[in-house]
Amino acid sequence: MDALILKKSSLAPRPFEGWGTSLCWWAHRLGWDDELSQRAAELFYGEKGLGLNIMRYNIGGGDDPAHNHITRTDSKIPGWVRLGEKGEKLFTPEADKNQLAVLRRCVDAAGDKAYVEAFSNSPPYFMTVSGCSSGSSDAVSDNLRKECVEEFADYLADVCEYLEKEKGITVNSLAAMNEPDTDYWRENSGKQEGCHFDPGESQSRILIATSKAMKKKCLTHTQITASDETDCKRQLIACKGFTKEAWSHIDRISVHTYSKAWKRLGNYAIKRNIPLWMTETDWSGSVKACKNGMGPGLWFAKKIIQDLTLLSPQAWIMWQAIGSYTGSEPFDGNLDGPQVDMTKGFWGVASCDFDKREILLCQKYYSFGQFTRYIRPGMTVLPIDKMTVGAYNKEENRLVVVAVNDKARERSLSLDLAEFSPAELSAVIRTSGSLEEGEQWARLYGNFLDGALLRARLRPYSITTFVASTKK
Repeated sequence: MDALILKKSSLAPRPFEGWGTSLCWWAHRLGWDDELSQRAAELFYGEKGLGLNIMRYNIGGGDDPAHNHITRTDSKIPGWVRLGEKGEKLFTPEADKNQLAVLRRCVDAAGDKAYVEAFSNSPPYFMTVSGCSSGSSDAVSDNLRKECVEEFADYLADVCEYLEKEKGITVNSLAAMNEPDTDYWRENSGKQEGCHFDPGESQSRILIATSKAMKKKCLTHTQITASDETDCKRQLIACKGFTKEAWSHIDRISVHTYSKAWKRLGNYAIKRNIPLWMTETDWSGSVKACKNGMGPGLWFAKKIIQDLTLLSPQAWIMWQAIGSYTGSEPFDGNLDGPQVDMTKGFWGVASCDFDKREILLCQKYYSFGQFTRYIRPGMTVLPIDKMTVGAYNKEENRLVVVAVNDKARERSLSLDLAEFSPAELSAVIRTSGSLEEGEQWARLYGNFLDGALLRARLRPYSITTFVASTKK
């Protein structure tokens, strides 16, 4: 097998800024429990855990108190404003105390690398056409009343100002929309908040208003992002529809990759010289031939590599780290479901058992860590192939290679690292097998580096990370 030559010319155009997860809805679900909140922060953002640094805080719109259609236990995110007896608008930040409690702990766990992005799924119900924060009556028409555009922008800015001045939490970026050009958001949905915004003038209008509202609060350091569409095709359409004025207020493009990542969008961002982040994805995907519990982790790892290779984003953020819960006590008027089988495809990288007060981990969690613990902010991503990705930091003289084997047989890895002047392998780490009998971030020892040539036989159904020190 001929060695694949790694070239510095293949490095991504911008440094990588980090990894993260949305805090909704799991932070709202478990934030009432101090012990679970701290444990989650350590598992996801601590140095001994995944070492994530980006957290997406959901600014809830808040639904009409008379509504009771959301059936999930976690997704009734409170709004920051409620109507008083005389219709007056009362600012009530502590309504979201659960999510705020988790946010505080995650910021502390991430330390000086912490990056907070605030985002909105919907305006408050009293600013909507339908009177419902879950969407419009037909799911394809704008649900923010036109006369409320500036009011909604002010609402977002008020929340960001409170986080900074009262909580001491820097809001690094703000997303006013979430998957806006879709037919997902219909009134009285049983799932969550959502709001449709047509591409073009409608999306441009809210971006401009949000930017101006933030400037009025002197929050000019907070980047305005656009527009978190559900896939790359919709995001490219949205970008081409922004007005010239809107573009003058946009600091970053953000996209979700629930469909295949598009190199076209990555190239568009490079050509326009604007940063691009992948801000949400996950699925109940699995390598189904793998029956030992690694299937979901292998699927997740391949998804990460595909996104990093084709899209070239400066950050990669999963949907929510905890996607399921079990417990005998109701929460927000609803009951949790049965414990999910984490050896098969499922959303998230962990689950929570409230009766036992435990956060349950799985091989998908450890698979994620094969990337997040070693490809760190400040490194530059190095695309290699569909099963392998690298990262390089010239200042720290460090090269990282993450290799996936999703087959039942060994896979040969042969990489020529001469352009990076490898001196020695400082660590080789692997996750494989079942949670009970397999490996989780296991250290390997052996002769994998022969001069500048990295050679390895990758274990079936495994993810292996190689960390090399390079010559100064």
